[in-house]
Parts: sequence; structure tokens; C-alpha cells
Amino acid sequence: MADNPSSFGPAPEELASLPIAFAPELFKGKVALVSGAGSGIGLAIATLFARLGASLVICGRDPAKLTNASDFLTGLGADVTAVPMSIRDPEAVDRLIDTASGGQGLDILVNNAGGQFPQDALNISKKGWNAVVDTNLNGTWYMMQSAAQRWVAQGRPGTIVNIVADIWRGMPQVAHTCAARAGVIYLSKSVAVEWSPHGIRVNCVAPGMIESTGFRVYPPEASARFAASNPMLRCGSPWDIAGAVAYLAGPTGAFLNGEVITVDGGQQMWGDVWPAGEPEYFKKARVV
Repeated sequence: MADNPSSFGPAPEELASLPIAFAPELFKGKVALVSGAGSGIGLAIATLFARLGASLVICGRDPAKLTNASDFLTGLGADVTAVPMSIRDPEAVDRLIDTASGGQGLDILVNNAGGQFPQDALNISKKGWNAVVDTNLNGTWYMMQSAAQRWVAQGRPGTIVNIVADIWRGMPQVAHTCAARAGVIYLSKSVAVEWSPHGIRVNCVAPGMIESTGFRVYPPEASARFAASNPMLRCGSPWDIAGAVAYLAGPTGAFLNGEVITVDGGQQMWGDVWPAGEPEYFKKARVV
């Protein structure tokens, strides 16, 4: 965990100097759209694309975060277009994709934007459920379909990478996002087949417990246990997710389609998360 609880994960200046396992200028001449790129995993993904030569379109709901991210990425030498918007709004999504598809055209779409809050399923309100599903499932779909429609109309290939979650053992206390992310995974597998004739590949990356700004929504007593949720006994870095995205989006992923890469330190086989705090019932089960 980061020493400063107000700043989880690597700072932008760290992202600018972390080692890269890919060839320099791998994405030179390519345009990548990264949603939710104002901070956390999205900023890490955008940073890696920038350092590998891509031009960027970034979007997010917080204009201030987006401006800071744009300034940082531009400082790395990237050509950056920042668009404040919400992926819940299909008309705003269409405008965003039109912007990204102008000029030399869009090559890569990374759907990272999303969000959730920890709560026992019995207590999730209808409004809360709909908000999470609307962002994580519907918003991702709006982005996918809008990009694919333009690629097909332009007769050009495209690559989509969706950031989902480590749902393989269920996600108690975030059932709403588990439902939405599962929907994205099987949506991706479905359209990966439908859109293959158009040269469009669709894959997913499923992060486990990644130390990032997203940790702020969890109670401290819950996030303190996250490192123990996998057999490596540590949290991952947003840079781990960025590397998986670059692998899928680049030539290394050319024969991957409809796949999910899980980046979780083995969490899917071993650990419990309890993002709202471990219930007493299960604490008793651990007492020898």
C-alpha cells in the first residue's frame, strides 16, 4: 500500500519512468481512446500508450482531473485530445467517437471508465444498482457499438480492450458491479465473433486488487486486507494492467479475440476480498 493514504498507487511522475517491456514507438501512428483516463488505471494505460508513441483521446467525468492528465500526457510528447463527458450518455458517446474517428481515424478503444461502491447486496438501492450497471455495462456497450459502427462504415479494422474485474469467484459486497462486469465479458465474447469479419478484435483485462485511486471508495479496514486477497500477498500496480492492455492492443495480441486476461496475483484461486469489511460470520470461520 502507498504510504500516503490520499494517493494510492504510483504518482504520474513515476508512471513516466517505469520500465517498459515493449518496443519503442510500438503505437506510433495509432490513435488510442482511453476512457476514465483522469487518474488510476486509466491514466496508467494512457501513459503507456503515450510513451509508446500513440496519439490519445481521453475522456472522463471530472474536467479538472482530465485537464491535469492531458497536461501530463502532453508533457510526455503525446498528441492529446481531452473530452469531459459521461459514458452513460449515448449521444455524448457518439460525439466522442466522432471526435476520435476524425483526422487519421481511431485504432484502439480502451473501455476503462466505470465505478462501484461497497455495500451488502440486501441494502443496494434500485438507484444505486442502476447507476453502477448503467455505467459499467451500458456505458461500455455504447462505446463499443459506436466505435464498431464507425470502423465498419470506414472499412477499417479496430481493436477494443475492456477493463472488467476478477469476477470468477463472485464479488460479495459489490454484486452490482459483478453483474455488470460479467455482462461485459460475455458481451465481448459475443461481438468478438460477430465483428471478426470486419477486422475488429474485442478482448478484456480483469484486474484483481490493484492499488490505485479507486481504493478511496473502500473503508480503510477493508482496503488494509486487500493485499492478503491473493497468494502473492500484495496488491498489483496500474502499470500491470497497462502492460496487459498494450499486449492485447499490439501485434502481440493479433491472434487473441474474445479472450480475458486476468491480472490478479492468483486471487481467483485463493483469496477473499470483502470490500465493505469482512462479516463476523466469516471471521469466526477463520478462527482455529
